[in-house]
Amino acid sequence: MAQPSVILATASYDHTIRFWEAKSGRCYRTIQYPDSQVNRLEITPDKRYVAAAGNPHIRLFDVNSNSPQPVMSYDSHTNNVMAVGFQCDGDWMYSGSEDGTVKIWDLRAPGCQREYESRAAVNTVVLHPNQTELISGDQNGNIRVWDLTANSCSCELVPEVDTAVRSLTVMWDGSLVVAANNRGTCYVWRLLRGTQTMTNFEPLHKLQAHDGYILKCLLSPEYCEPHRYLATASSDHTVKIWNVDGFTLEKTLIGHQRWVWDCVFSVDGAYLITASSDTTARLWSMSTGEDIKVYQGHHKATVCCALHDGAEPSPA
Repeated sequence: MAQPSVILATASYDHTIRFWEAKSGRCYRTIQYPDSQVNRLEITPDKRYVAAAGNPHIRLFDVNSNSPQPVMSYDSHTNNVMAVGFQCDGDWMYSGSEDGTVKIWDLRAPGCQREYESRAAVNTVVLHPNQTELISGDQNGNIRVWDLTANSCSCELVPEVDTAVRSLTVMWDGSLVVAANNRGTCYVWRLLRGTQTMTNFEPLHKLQAHDGYILKCLLSPEYCEPHRYLATASSDHTVKIWNVDGFTLEKTLIGHQRWVWDCVFSVDGAYLITASSDTTARLWSMSTGEDIKVYQGHHKATVCCALHDGAEPSPA
């Protein structure tokens, strides 16, 4: 099976993962996922595998196979896995779970290599572009930086007490971090490097982005430069696009009929894919703010989406 240059996948409460032809909107592969719902999807940097975060396991599927079976299962979480991602070379995977832990996994070996205790259900984890710090957000409103070199928590922040942090995003150059919460607020910090390797947070902006929950926030990728955007997906059925320069509202993406759970930029930031409880995923043009493709096929809420339309990392 020839590898598509664009890999687009969605997962739904209907217990399936679907792969789509991005341009035509055709679903060309469906994986049944009977054990649980899938909370998060992430594609490996080399485009070979997709990780599905479920309850309580993470399963790795081969993108270029028709096999319904996972190639690997990662099983030491004890509750819903809400976050999953990969180090830039694809050597290891990180995850965060409602069991209160952040874990690191070597993809070539079964079992978890490291575990960090957040003491509250973890909703979101991102890897700093320096590849040496993980940042997690939890249900109690804590943001923690996990220094992978020192193997410890190097920083703790609580932007709003007892308000769950739903989503975190870091600018590709490590200059900004944004945290979105259950009250529709985004907190923005400038990330400063002190004399130590530790990252310091300098408050930059507080943005009241939505009246409802923000379920996902995402900063635009490197190849979107010089434009810098923040996308916020909400329970109010919209996605808003903010200009990072001043955090002014650029566009509101209107079309979904229910909660918008997830969003992902194309590699050049020209398009955005979104996933919604209305069962659809949509492809939006960032220049017009219009939806140009609707991906229909799931029978229940579509809660996560993953896209890899960039080049694979060149072998070192």
